[in-house]
Amino acid sequence: MADDRRDELEALLRRQREAFTASRPEAMSMRKDRIKRAMALVKEHGENFAKAMSADFGNRAIEQSLLTDIAATVGAGKHALKNMDKWAKREKRPVQFPLGLLGAKAEVRYEPKGVIGILSPWNFPLQLAFGPLMQVLAAGNRAMIKPSEFTERTSLLMAELTEEYFTPDEVAVITGGPEVAAAFSSLPFDHLVFTGSTATGRRVMEAASKNLVPVTLELGGKSPVIMGRSADFAKAGERIALGKMMNAGQICLAPDYMYVPEDMQDEAVAGVSNGVSAMYPTLLENDDYASIVSDRHFERLQGMIEDARGKGAEVVEVNPGNEDFSNANQRKMPLTILKNVNDEMTAMQEEIFGPVLPVKTYKAVDQAVDYVNEHDRPLGLYYFGDDREEQERVLTRTISGGVTTNDVIFHVSMEDLPFGGVGPSGMGSYHAIEGFKEFSHARAVYHQPKIDIAKLGGFKPPYGKATEKAAANIMK
Repeated sequence: MADDRRDELEALLRRQREAFTASRPEAMSMRKDRIKRAMALVKEHGENFAKAMSADFGNRAIEQSLLTDIAATVGAGKHALKNMDKWAKREKRPVQFPLGLLGAKAEVRYEPKGVIGILSPWNFPLQLAFGPLMQVLAAGNRAMIKPSEFTERTSLLMAELTEEYFTPDEVAVITGGPEVAAAFSSLPFDHLVFTGSTATGRRVMEAASKNLVPVTLELGGKSPVIMGRSADFAKAGERIALGKMMNAGQICLAPDYMYVPEDMQDEAVAGVSNGVSAMYPTLLENDDYASIVSDRHFERLQGMIEDARGKGAEVVEVNPGNEDFSNANQRKMPLTILKNVNDEMTAMQEEIFGPVLPVKTYKAVDQAVDYVNEHDRPLGLYYFGDDREEQERVLTRTISGGVTTNDVIFHVSMEDLPFGGVGPSGMGSYHAIEGFKEFSHARAVYHQPKIDIAKLGGFKPPYGKATEKAAANIMK
């Protein structure tokens, strides 16, 4: 990347930080005004954003984008506006006896960090840039956003509109390719948010670490579905199909593989297949079904299927309209179910991020639990069944970023629940008060009374009986 582009990024960061410092303390009304402008930007240009996303993907339903990117982002802004006064309140904390009696006081103030960098991905290009932005602004920060080059039209529109609604020292959008993203992740931000793959997350964290920049990493991984014997396989299949087929499976929380009772595998697979057929009677000319975002990603998914086939998997293509995909030039893929999978297959090693669904079987549900625990902790975990005791066993014996029971993905849409991963599926979270605190500095403030506490507590030399007595009292 040319040095002048790096200089431009560094100058923009300096400008934002100077404006942030000069404006302190900033009124809550200013934070709210910025959130309202961000919401207006999204709402007033929602249709144009949805069209840009469709063009970037090759095909993506306008209605889906209005729901998942436009409405969801506005919802995040509304939630922040409703709760931010409460989130930002100073918290009184107790002080050790007898300091409180002598007039000492302690509190925690949640203060803005400064300038937050947001590196956002292509799969929900608006929501995953402007969703975290709502909480970044609620916490009183400035923001620089680097959206994905894979959704180029959406990113350019985002940049143009941000210039209309914000001054560059408030919020700025930087476009460009991988070199710009690498330079962006190496800037000395006060906090950096990245959403994307685990492999890229490692590189982002490494770059940020050189400046000791704290990071929020929203990654992915292999989110399992565990189906209990008590599950309604028809209903469960439809819900899994919806989660796997929305955005053609290009969702960080999409069900990545299914674990089902050994003697009920056919019933479980039929439930998913029937769910697909009900929602997508055809695929190729169906505007409701998204394309795979790029040729490279499409070829990766096809290679994953062939790898599984070559290593002994049974490949079941769910093609309700019996369409010919071999000559289609739309990067559309039918849902492909893989049976008889093993851990030698790429599909069981990498996050799939597309319409491919491996199925594993168990004799006892604890086998599924053990399998999850032997692998990287996933971003999401899904349990289907009416057996509450079994559900609790699955939940208490596994660890994942979040959980939805008797459905998939939905926990992310609950604004009052934190959203984040654990270990290789991420660190930190946003949404809810946890997100506000993520982008705030919890500043400890202690107010000392007029009395000489150091002398009273035995801290002042020369040390003697008073010191020994103070230590003994603390250790009682």
